Amino acid sequence: MQAQVEQWLKEGKVDIFIGYKKVDGHVMPHFFTKENIDEVKDLVAGQAHYSLEKVATKVAAEHPDMKIGILLARDCNQQALHVLYVWNQLNPNQIQTLEAFEASSDSEQPEVSAPYKQQMGLGKSMAPKDMEAFDHAERFSRWMYEFSKCLKCYGCRNICPVCFCKECSLEHKDLVRAGNLPPEIPIFHLVRAVHMAGRCIDCGLCEEACPSDIPLRLLYRKVDEIVQDVFDYETGTSPDQSPFSVLGEKVVLEPIPINE
Repeated sequence: MQAQVEQWLKEGKVDIFIGYKKVDGHVMPHFFTKENIDEVKDLVAGQAHYSLEKVATKVAAEHPDMKIGILLARDCNQQALHVLYVWNQLNPNQIQTLEAFEASSDSEQPEVSAPYKQQMGLGKSMAPKDMEAFDHAERFSRWMYEFSKCLKCYGCRNICPVCFCKECSLEHKDLVRAGNLPPEIPIFHLVRAVHMAGRCIDCGLCEEACPSDIPLRLLYRKVDEIVQDVFDYETGTSPDQSPFSVLGEKVVLEPIPINE
């Protein structure tokens, strides 16, 4: 892996390689460049849970002609790149990837929720069908319990590899007023859930980042399920698939004045 990155940098195949370096015992994102080629010996892999694709998006926005190498440390990283290609946030011709992940295991024990959460909320190990076993009233009350714990820290948005809007609706004063804790519920999380439609790759980083133990992955899995059922669109499976292709080649909706 180190030899490959070193070769890419020396040959100019990439101008920068975004990977991981161990710093004081902690694995951290790092930019490897030709000017600092000796640092490549410190390049490490592993299941580090940082969004290198998000870093690449920010680099590409400032330097659109830069050739960027990215370490694929998790099996969902390629899906994230596909989404970013589809939404024109990254140019696949400017990206080189290096796989260094191990296949994820299904043998991990599901997390068991504490008694009060089992009684009032929704467990992280739930599937959408498990949630839908509750009637509408109980489902609503359980989600409201979960949302009421929100600290509005924006950790879910900030860590997400496919959140790239320059102006975020979650900071729009007409939708989410500043200074309120918890934020208006359920609008804060429902706005973000809508924006995850056709984007979420189920990487789980939002849920890991949440300090309030909100089952965000369950919410976005339900959104993804709806997108698949209604539009037959599987997020992140192809760099060529447009989220708008399901609407057809021609716009058939007729604009109507708002006062009518």
